[in-house]
Amino acid sequence: MSKRIRVAIKGIEELQAQVNDENPQTAQAVLNSLPIKGKVNTWGDEIYFSTSLNLNEEKPRAEVEVGCVAYWPPGRAICIFFGKTPASKHTEPRAASPVNVFAKILGDLSPLRRVRDNDEIILEKYLE
Repeated sequence: MSKRIRVAIKGIEELQAQVNDENPQTAQAVLNSLPIKGKVNTWGDEIYFSTSLNLNEEKPRAEVEVGCVAYWPPGRAICIFFGKTPASKHTEPRAASPVNVFAKILGDLSPLRRVRDNDEIILEKYLE
């Protein structure tokens, strides 16, 4: 799967995420639902926002890599991990509970450190 998602957060430069095939049903459901808009919440070095998606666990995991974009079934939310979270055991990002990873942010993640609660976010198809 070689699709990209544009991640735009008000006041922050745009980011791109490369969709992967770790959780293909989740990835396809997200792609089919774009654009997805929301208001950001922060949790350590994670941002997440509620969606209208109602997806099941596919191949969920709690420990993720920096840059992972995932769907969190219990919260019906999309999460972007860019560092340590309150659930981390060391320095790795760790979700509050298992998530379906479906993409990874490309490039510099430092703009995510400027995101604040209630910032507007939109995920949409990246047009090359």
